[in-house]
Amino acid sequence: MRERTDLESRIDQIKRMEQELADNIELIELGEAENDQGVVTEAETAIKNLHAEAAKRQIETLLSGEADGMDTYLEVHSGAGGTESQDWAEMLLRMYTRWAERRGYKVELIDRQEGEGAGIKGATILVKGRNAYGWMKTESGVHRLVRISPFDANARRQTSFASIDVYPVIDDRIQIDIDESQVRVDTMRSGGAGGQHVNKTESAVRLTHIPTGIAVVSQGDRSQHKNRATAWNMLRAKLYELELKKREEQAMAEQAAKTDIGWGHQIRSYVLQPYQMVKDLRTGVTSSDPDSVLNGDLDPYMEAALAQRVYGGGPDSVEDVD
Repeated sequence: MRERTDLESRIDQIKRMEQELADNIELIELGEAENDQGVVTEAETAIKNLHAEAAKRQIETLLSGEADGMDTYLEVHSGAGGTESQDWAEMLLRMYTRWAERRGYKVELIDRQEGEGAGIKGATILVKGRNAYGWMKTESGVHRLVRISPFDANARRQTSFASIDVYPVIDDRIQIDIDESQVRVDTMRSGGAGGQHVNKTESAVRLTHIPTGIAVVSQGDRSQHKNRATAWNMLRAKLYELELKKREEQAMAEQAAKTDIGWGHQIRSYVLQPYQMVKDLRTGVTSSDPDSVLNGDLDPYMEAALAQRVYGGGPDSVEDVD
């Protein structure tokens, strides 16, 4: 039913656009015949808007991967650098949360590990919505921030790193068999706000898949039973994502990008000082308005990276920014 509803929605959108195009062409012909420039101008503006909408619909047709239509988990991890990187990780978490909310997606916090003094060491969110994974999968990798440090009394420029990992939520149609003897289960006290309960009970659950080293943590619920179920779903989803990467023959490159959250592995640079620029190092897409990007305006970056995945190629010249 979900697939049928999605297909019906897409077909209805195309039919509506076709009808609007025909109606506006007819209006232009009538306006020219009656020498009514106002009608002609209004119809031409409507056609330009249709053109922009058609371009977006064309990008959406690229979301044809096996898991693209699914909900997704997004993990953010701070790199080396203590408070600076932890603050940057929290900024990224806020950026992706705002992007998702702007698209009408639902966001649930699964795990959050507070930083020392400021920011976060890491966090996991669940993003629910049509094509959530298809859009967000392009964001996996290391993100670099250059700014005047708010934590440095000497106001020196600092470079911080954080990594993003994205993997789809699998549904009942996909069977992932895991040998439970190969999974280590650890329980611990939940961190963060939550009152006395989180300090006295070991409700948080960590699962580690020994053969791959993949680990997941769930501490968003007060019930250890519910956290355990969520953690198993996350582990299955991560193993599924690993298989998808192998099929795309990108597993080695993407794993290498996660092994070192630092120089040489970044996919995007966000420069706030001494000038302002956000540049994607894969596609060359650049913005001079980092505030807008950090508030969730990520569509141009996602669209370019998605098109590059499907059609190949890249920017003519991609240089790092200092």
